[in-house]
Amino acid sequence: MDIILMVLNLLCGVALFLYGMSLMGDGLKRVAGDKLESFLYKMTNTPLKGLLLGTAVTSVIQSSSATTVMVVGFVNSGMMKLFQAIGIILGANIGTSITGWILCLSYIEGSGGITRLLSSATIAAVAAIAGTVMKMISKRSAGKQLGNILIGFAILMTGMQMMSAAVSPLRQSAVFIEALTMFSNPFLGILLGIAMTAVLQSASASIGIIQALSVTGVLAFSTAFPVILGIGVGAACPVLISAIGANKNGQRSAFAYLLINVAGMLLWGIGFYAINAAVHFSFMESTMGPVSIAFVNSLVRIVTGVLLFPVIKQLEKLLCTMIKDSPEDLEDMKESADFDLLDERFLNAPYVALGQTSRVVMGMSARVRKNVGRALNLILEFSQKRFDKVQRKEELIDKYESKLGAYLVTLTKQELTSEQTRAATAYLRVIGDLERIGDYASRIAHTTNQMQEKNIHLSEEAMRDLNAVIEAERDIVNSTIRAYQEQDLDMSMKIKPYSAGIRTLCEILNARHIGRLSRGECDMQQGAVYGEILNAFERIASHCVAISGMVRRAYQNNPDYHVHSKKARELTDEEYQQLYNQFLEKYDMIKNAERPLSLEDETVS
Repeated sequence: MDIILMVLNLLCGVALFLYGMSLMGDGLKRVAGDKLESFLYKMTNTPLKGLLLGTAVTSVIQSSSATTVMVVGFVNSGMMKLFQAIGIILGANIGTSITGWILCLSYIEGSGGITRLLSSATIAAVAAIAGTVMKMISKRSAGKQLGNILIGFAILMTGMQMMSAAVSPLRQSAVFIEALTMFSNPFLGILLGIAMTAVLQSASASIGIIQALSVTGVLAFSTAFPVILGIGVGAACPVLISAIGANKNGQRSAFAYLLINVAGMLLWGIGFYAINAAVHFSFMESTMGPVSIAFVNSLVRIVTGVLLFPVIKQLEKLLCTMIKDSPEDLEDMKESADFDLLDERFLNAPYVALGQTSRVVMGMSARVRKNVGRALNLILEFSQKRFDKVQRKEELIDKYESKLGAYLVTLTKQELTSEQTRAATAYLRVIGDLERIGDYASRIAHTTNQMQEKNIHLSEEAMRDLNAVIEAERDIVNSTIRAYQEQDLDMSMKIKPYSAGIRTLCEILNARHIGRLSRGECDMQQGAVYGEILNAFERIASHCVAISGMVRRAYQNNPDYHVHSKKARELTDEEYQQLYNQFLEKYDMIKNAERPLSLEDETVS
């Protein structure tokens, strides 16, 4: 019965410790807001900065796993290069050892005077009271989060005290002392550290448990050291889980965390025990306490970081060799290369910066056109691989919009001519419309995925009707992108009547669908997805009109870097009606009922 109570008290202490650490870390991150993440990826252009910032950030949020998961996200989104990530991960490995020193506060004891005031129980009580008061009286979010930080710290300290109290009777247990000596075997000790940390999902929690066990007075260096080596490797579990579904660089950055800790374990394990075999260190059986455990943990991580820092480039090459790029990954890398054109050094030469912007916008327009084609293919022929690719490319399109927008906003703060200001404004509008077209393509893809998951099938007549409008939608999108890329005024003038044709076709399809509903050939669930698809078609067409308008405006303004031989004009009513009628006739779903399935070759650029 005593053993059961002891285990329950120990687990309760672990639970309080983990919750307190989570509450404290979340509070710190929320107080910092987005500035913490922004600071992390903006200030890591060199490996040394990455190492120092990784150490600092992890010291703040008390979790190397959280820092590395954040880094995996940055690398996966393309915000950060792999070599930057490795530097930060090395720093995170060092920063997480700070927790061990903080936990030493929970072992401060005293019987009177100032020593009693500095005891762990007093510190926890003061933190809990101050945190609760701040949460109750503070009206600002930052104040409430600061209260959470203090409460989390108090809970963490209480958890440590519970763990220490739970294992305190073990100092008299011969069975426990004998069991500990078993883990003085380096191999078994490392396995224990890996397993314990993999289960707890926290290196800090594992170090806390070792510190709690050390108060029994029977934990020797020979037992604690291999467990500490294994703890770093076990902490890689949540990081590796976070990389599921990430791209290859995201997976490499997650695997870098494991590789660094395995390298550290091997360096220390082989080097230390080889030297010990020769000289027989006298401190191997010396008793460990909370402070000495915190010191050894920090020493291991700092020395590992120092030894691996000079070979960051080699680690990057090794990771790239271990996790090879697929053809799709190489395509993504080629597409992401556009962002290298937006060099901040060009901002002092607006003419050059606008030229670079134009090239990137062209790249964005090509990606949007291709992704719309994939989404339209999904309506007629769904595949999970194609759906996943649409979503991945949508993230890339969003990144184009973000990078270009930030670059152009910075450019507009420079001294620009009136023509250059108009051009920058035009680019901002175009990338906004392109991004919205990409969003609607993603919506179409999500609708088809919903149809697949809920087993919704449209009638043959509905699919024949959609097939015609899908072909019309391809026409207007391809014509718009071609008109923009080639600055084709004649083509741009056709987009407005084409858009009106799309709207009319969608109205016809809606009317025909209502007829099927009234005849009981379709149900409301089919009608909902049908309506979502048609709405996306109309919205995409309206953004195509906006982009074509920018082409016509370029001819009207005639900026000095776009010299045109003719001026823009509006279509006459007769010309407009003729183009509109031709478009409707071309995509008439009744006259052309046997139209081939409108599937676009996705390998076409």
